[in-house]
Amino acid sequence: MAKKYTGEWGAVIGRVTGVLVILVGVLLVAGLCTASEGPNPVPNIFQPHSTPADSILHLSRFVLAITGLIFLVVATLLTYAVVKFRDKAGDAQREPAQVYGSTQIELAWTVIPILIVVVLFLATARVIHAIQDAPKPATAVEVTAIGHQFWWEFRYPALGVVTANELHIPVSDHDHPTPTFLKLLSADTDHSFWVPQLAGKTDLIPNRINEMWVDPHSTGIFLGQCAQYCGTQHAKMLLRVSVESPEEFQVWIRAQKQPAIQDEKETAGRRVFETTACINCHAVGGTNATGRFGPDLTHLMSRGTIAAGAAQNTKENLRMWIQNPDAIKPGSLMPAMQLTDADLDALVRYLETLQ
Repeated sequence: MAKKYTGEWGAVIGRVTGVLVILVGVLLVAGLCTASEGPNPVPNIFQPHSTPADSILHLSRFVLAITGLIFLVVATLLTYAVVKFRDKAGDAQREPAQVYGSTQIELAWTVIPILIVVVLFLATARVIHAIQDAPKPATAVEVTAIGHQFWWEFRYPALGVVTANELHIPVSDHDHPTPTFLKLLSADTDHSFWVPQLAGKTDLIPNRINEMWVDPHSTGIFLGQCAQYCGTQHAKMLLRVSVESPEEFQVWIRAQKQPAIQDEKETAGRRVFETTACINCHAVGGTNATGRFGPDLTHLMSRGTIAAGAAQNTKENLRMWIQNPDAIKPGSLMPAMQLTDADLDALVRYLETLQ
């Protein structure tokens, strides 16, 4: 008999230990999310830098507080029931007391959950309304974001600028609000735009226009990525949002409006670019390359990364990306160009002039 109860208590202790391990794991993950050092920090959902992200964080804390309280109440009652009503040696031949329906208890476990759900629903609806129905001020920057397999295209219709993977927007403050409103489109399949420190997830769906907005309160680089599985390289469909001061943003816009640099020393590389399949997918202002299937390369070297954030934008990585895209991004839709070493070197030198 003693062995029986020892085994039962062992099972209870095992379950409690499992729950504690899960909680410790959650805390470790939360600690990882606070990492902010190094060149590629983990996006910290607990440090919002935009009004939509602030609202989502406050709602999340409210929901976690309520659900945490529910967890404590249920765990306490469960522990009390396990300890007080556990099987005892003298109860083997005795039937437990039979307790039938209690109107008070049944009302409590019906009304209280309904009230909790209603409160959570109203709190969530208020936040959704505040974010989705926010008015667009005249000073807002408008951007069209188009999701492709597997990269991001950003167009500034009013400013005449087209770029890829790295979104540049101005900082916004209470005295001079300059929010950025994004129109989200998809060129192929479902995608999801998510920069945790700036806003929640918003899907990009073919043949449908979705919208979102951000108003970052501080400058810096904020990382995000596609949050909807969209194919083989979904995990490497990254994006970078560079939040800049109004002056820096205007400098960037003026630079992006400039035509591509025509370096006469690199005519051989330009010839390779214009006589191969590169022009079928990519565009470079001032040349006969007007492709839309791949990123616009007019100012390629102004970007910090290539392959939608999969690699730093260096000469070596650029050469590898052209020669064998699968070495950086297996499953990408970028074809291997099969160029000779001489043509490849000339092409890379030409692309390096696209500042």
